[in-house]
Amino acid sequence: MKQLHSEHAARSASRALKDHQLPGRVVLVLQGGGALGAYQVGVYEALHDAGIEPDWVIGTSIGAINGALIAGNKPEHRVERLLAFWEQVEQAPFAHGAFDAMGLGNAFNNMATVMRGIPSFFTPNTSAMLGNTNAVGVEDAAYYSTAPLRDTLGALVDFGQVNDARTTRLTVGAVNVNSGVMAYFDSRKTRIEADHVMASGALPPAFGAIRIDGEPYWDGGIYSNTPIEAVLDDNPRKDSLIFAVNVWHQTGDEPRTIKEVMGRQKDIQFASRADSHIAKQKQIHRLRHVIRELSKEMSPSKMANAHIKELAAWGCGTTVHVAHLVAPRLAGEDQSKDIDFSTAGIAERRAAGYADTLRMIERSPWQEACDPIEGVIEHR
Repeated sequence: MKQLHSEHAARSASRALKDHQLPGRVVLVLQGGGALGAYQVGVYEALHDAGIEPDWVIGTSIGAINGALIAGNKPEHRVERLLAFWEQVEQAPFAHGAFDAMGLGNAFNNMATVMRGIPSFFTPNTSAMLGNTNAVGVEDAAYYSTAPLRDTLGALVDFGQVNDARTTRLTVGAVNVNSGVMAYFDSRKTRIEADHVMASGALPPAFGAIRIDGEPYWDGGIYSNTPIEAVLDDNPRKDSLIFAVNVWHQTGDEPRTIKEVMGRQKDIQFASRADSHIAKQKQIHRLRHVIRELSKEMSPSKMANAHIKELAAWGCGTTVHVAHLVAPRLAGEDQSKDIDFSTAGIAERRAAGYADTLRMIERSPWQEACDPIEGVIEHR
């Protein structure tokens, strides 16, 4: 996987940032999406080249893996380690010639991944051969084993760095299999290890659950694949610039075939209500700003009242800018796009992430004037 060459654009973006201060801490929010996570690599590369390092990375599934590779390395090594991981999972073309001419090349490549797995990520699970009614336990009740991922993470991620309070904060989302409750494992509150990252990517029935403190966890994407609420609910609240990286499409054309229906269903499922989360938080933050403004109208004697103080505490003056980055649809992609680990697919998505992010930085819409009563401002 070669380095991207957009030095002029990166310098331009860097100059734009020097002219304008960033509006708060920088948060990178990464969705789950398997091979679609290559787009996130390009996003981080562009941020890095423009001189922006995230203060906090929040991820689910492949977003948790990319997040760990970022938070678990010093800034000067992050791109190198991201590329090393994606080089290991990249799959050389399996079908050529006539298959490509008939538009079946991707199908054969993806089928090869299904049959063989990816040696540094997941491999076929022999327990699955015993049948889908065999009681093997929640950790082995899966078609693949992710044991290779543990070794890969161990080689590429410094978990001492992840858990150093002076470095980039990491949060990964996973859902408790028994309670169905979403859990966000945060390096500022608990020690993050490979198990937490693997649990965040344990998508059933492909991958088995991972136990943490005795409890089994699955991929957080089956509950909430866009973990932006973890930022917006954080306390104490801070001014923030959130780069929300979406690899699934909440909106799309009406499907006409079963194949298109399968693809559209997957997009809707894993786009995971990102827009509704933000709409809700916009309302909440607006109310907090209203409370703050009303508090200013109170006399000193009123504000000295303990009950009034308690009510006024619900107000705040923080502003959160959400910069949406949405991966483009690639020509010929279908419902199996999340297992398209082909060289061409990874390269195209990575390049798109880089280009989209540089355009967002160059535009810097968070520098534009905004209504002071609004607490959450979106930029698309």
